[in-house]
Amino acid sequence: MILLGDKLKMLRNSRSLTQGDLAQMMGLATSAISSYESCSRRPSYEVLIKYARIFHVSTDFLLGIEKQDYLDVSDLSAKEKEAVLQVITVFRNIK
Repeated sequence: MILLGDKLKMLRNSRSLTQGDLAQMMGLATSAISSYESCSRRPSYEVLIKYARIFHVSTDFLLGIEKQDYLDVSDLSAKEKEAVLQVITVFRNIK
């Protein structure tokens, strides 16, 4: 199981953000982001919600409750979303 701090760091790195960049986006101190990522401090519910919104994931995913991966397709057209769905269906049927 991936620790919350590791997951938060992975999400931040996936967007090539520094801790300072993310702290500014969230209205927090850089030291708070560092503490969350090192698991020396736990984020509040409000902070978890901010993480979820920024990285387009659910709070359940952040907490390790939900095992599903999410793919953010919100900026794709309907036709592009359908193409993505078709590719996913093909991969599921390969099993």
